Amino acid sequence: MKTASASPATKKAAAIALTALFLATAAALAPPATAKSRGINPQSAPPAAGATAFSQCPQFFAQQAAPRLRDDPLARTRALCYDAFAVLHSGRSKTPLYVAERLSRSQLADARDEPRTDRFFADARLPRAERAELDDYKGSGYDRGHLSPAANQPTAQAMAQSFSLANMVPQAPQNNRRAWASIEKATRRYALRAGGDVYVISGPVFEGRVQTIGSDNVWVPKYLYKLVYDPAANRAWAHWIENTDEARPGKPISYGELVRRTGIEFLPGAHLAD
Repeated sequence: MKTASASPATKKAAAIALTALFLATAAALAPPATAKSRGINPQSAPPAAGATAFSQCPQFFAQQAAPRLRDDPLARTRALCYDAFAVLHSGRSKTPLYVAERLSRSQLADARDEPRTDRFFADARLPRAERAELDDYKGSGYDRGHLSPAANQPTAQAMAQSFSLANMVPQAPQNNRRAWASIEKATRRYALRAGGDVYVISGPVFEGRVQTIGSDNVWVPKYLYKLVYDPAANRAWAHWIENTDEARPGKPISYGELVRRTGIEFLPGAHLAD
């Protein structure tokens, strides 16, 4: 639990300062912003996805095993580690393919009084040609929808990092603020009463002729999912929702059904009854 009792204004100022620090650090790691930087600079960009892509943050995955996706070199996937979550980012869609979290009772207790920064930013660790920019969302009609929610972040730095566009997808506004928010709240409620840590993986599903927004052609998901895995109970289920303002949360689907719909083996080390 937190021991400090700083005022909301002080905590807000600290969070903003940490955002600036994170942006400066990310910029220092970024590839050169030149016309030729549409290629990948392997010495400054995050690693391409592979067997050791998340070697710096395996704790966000059950049994430290990241999901297995179909090999698609056109996806231009890169692994990004943050303080409280991990992102597999696609330079083709300019969005996450999934975001992984490990939720604990203590983390969520710490997150309760962490003020939002609401300072969205393009993650400069990604090559310019592979990422979304703030202007892509302006006037698009879509929210910048968190996959690792701001309300899950236990520290000021984690909160600041959660506003990276690498943690966002274009989301229908009412879906983001109501339906998806209720799914996030239900997941937190479960994690608070679970017998141990709970693993959560959230992501977009693109289907058919993909709509895009902005000059960078950021892909708009057709569906969103949130997988919840409780190792102590050996249970897993997923919330699945269409990315529209009219969509409402329905009955969760099974882990096996989520794998069938997405083609992703999210829990390669788990043995679950469907």
